[in-house]
Amino acid sequence: MKKLFVFVIVVFAFGVFLVQPSSVYAAEGGIGHYVPGALADFGDMAPPSGLALMNWYNYYNGSAGVSAQFPEGGLVAANLRATSNAEMVGAAYTSQYGILGGKFATGLIIPYIWMNVTGSITGPRGNTFTRTDSANGMGDMVLMPFWLNWTCGDFKWAVLLDVYAPTGAYNTRQLANVGLNYWTFEPVVQFSYISKKIGLEISTTAGFDFNTENDATNYQSGDVFHIDATVAEHLPLFGCGIIGLGANAFYWDQFTADSGSGAKLGPFETEMAGVGPVLSYISPLICGHTIVAEVKWLPQMDTAKTLKGDYVWFKLGLAF
Repeated sequence: MKKLFVFVIVVFAFGVFLVQPSSVYAAEGGIGHYVPGALADFGDMAPPSGLALMNWYNYYNGSAGVSAQFPEGGLVAANLRATSNAEMVGAAYTSQYGILGGKFATGLIIPYIWMNVTGSITGPRGNTFTRTDSANGMGDMVLMPFWLNWTCGDFKWAVLLDVYAPTGAYNTRQLANVGLNYWTFEPVVQFSYISKKIGLEISTTAGFDFNTENDATNYQSGDVFHIDATVAEHLPLFGCGIIGLGANAFYWDQFTADSGSGAKLGPFETEMAGVGPVLSYISPLICGHTIVAEVKWLPQMDTAKTLKGDYVWFKLGLAF
């Protein structure tokens, strides 16, 4: 069981390179690059040495009422309904080198995003009409230039920096965009305890997102604090691997106001929270490798200045 737990850390370590399917409604629509529930469990901690590959899928569906207005690209929309599907592939490599007793790692994730957004637009003459936009393509990739990790018994902790690059397409006249058209710099701290004897896990990750200005709309999205926490139990599955069951909770808070000439709706400070179940599975060795899968459903239970809906995650990983 000890070897399997170590392997899970490898194949799920890519959470620190998180990519953002949330561009379905863009930062100006009340959200940023970070997606709730992404950095949420012990599997997002540091891998051991070597190369690992991953594939993640994220689904989001949310809406807001007629009275809620959102800045979308260069438009102002109400009665928004949005659906996003994001397929994410990535790789990470952990070296044997480090400082202060920790190890360095680096990685990259590239997303491909499909989205559909419907909203009510008010034109310059005061006429309101319903509009639906769709978009698909490569989203904003994520680089991790600094990631330093420590391990002591059942405890693990890390400090890292995620950099979200504006590689996705962006159009100021569309409700749906696969990119956000600005950079985000995200320092993160992680802590995890998981007992190799009884399988109990208590993990938490906290980060700050510092955004540059969207020069296409002259919109400066405010900075964000987010935290995720997971409590789960991992148990042997009758000799067929390990199964885990628990809960993930998240909190997302914008602590500085939106600004710039494009901020037509003022500060527009976003806040949201939610909690949902997490199910994971670790297979026995198959041809020298272990397949790891995780499914989680995270409904937004409390929101302000953003859509309200559900995040669904499905993750697969493989280490070499």
